[in-house]
Amino acid sequence: MGLCTALKKVSRRGKIVVLVGLLLSVLAWKATVSGETDKTVHVNSASTQTLVREEKLREKLNTWTVAPSYSNILAEKVDCPEESPLLVGASKLSFESSLNLKDVENENKGLTKGEYEPSDCKAMHSVAILIPHRNREKHLLYLLQNLHPFLQRQQLHYAIYVIHQAGDATFNRAKLLNVGYLEAIKDFSWECFIFHDVDLVPENDHNLYICDQQPKHLVVGRNVTGYKLRYKGYFGGVTAMTKDQFFQVNGFSNNYWGWGGEDDDLRVRVELQKMKILRPPADVARYTMVFHKRDSGNQVNRNRMNLLGQTTKMWRTDGLNSCKYETLSVARYPLYVNITVDIGRP
Repeated sequence: MGLCTALKKVSRRGKIVVLVGLLLSVLAWKATVSGETDKTVHVNSASTQTLVREEKLREKLNTWTVAPSYSNILAEKVDCPEESPLLVGASKLSFESSLNLKDVENENKGLTKGEYEPSDCKAMHSVAILIPHRNREKHLLYLLQNLHPFLQRQQLHYAIYVIHQAGDATFNRAKLLNVGYLEAIKDFSWECFIFHDVDLVPENDHNLYICDQQPKHLVVGRNVTGYKLRYKGYFGGVTAMTKDQFFQVNGFSNNYWGWGGEDDDLRVRVELQKMKILRPPADVARYTMVFHKRDSGNQVNRNRMNLLGQTTKMWRTDGLNSCKYETLSVARYPLYVNITVDIGRP
């Protein structure tokens, strides 16, 4: 009996010890969990702003890269063919003395502020046409009347920029074209630039107004020269260069005031960069030159040969990177963008 009683007392004490141990373990676990919870809440509170910013950025990225809906896919244009089915070849040009701006606007309803895109396909090429101008309103009308349908048959995305020299200082074709390039790239990342005299009208729409791996000279022949190249190395009238090609040669010189020399200077710059000048076939690259007398303020530049002799030394510092001008106005008409600038004096 005494032994049994002793054993029972030990058993009770063991149970109590176990219970007390379990209770202490539970309390310790709760304290640990409570501490970790407090710590977690503290971390989340400190990073709330960061998480919110990340979520907003993620939402923006999702809206920018959202997958197009099925209806959007159906509405998306297919690429225009490499060779436009609308080309007609040589065309009879019209130069009616009674032509006015409203007539040309009525013939070109598909334009928006001087810019055009094909309605039924996505253009393969984006082209900016740059036309230096002063006191040649009739020539500009003739060119616009013929050039717009010519370009539209080539299924191009294009815009025409007319860069008008304000004031009565000697005309500077080259600097105006530099201005046109610098202003046009503010509108759109044009991949190709056509530098175009206002008095030259293309006769054949197979003479494509697109750029190539090398600079292109598009005027192989004109009516006043019997449709022959004016001289070996001639690079004037209408030329085509990519945005990068023109930038690489630092554009035109800004120092050719008056007629002549600036196109030869550009040719030298092209050759210095080891580029080659490409030309379309002679039977395609044909132009009609609209007759005109020598403009007042555009007299022959008698200093052009001296300037040409300095091209190899000056091209890096005289060009796009030194072209200073003041933009007086930018007017977006139905047929073209008119940029009026003050380019200073000689």
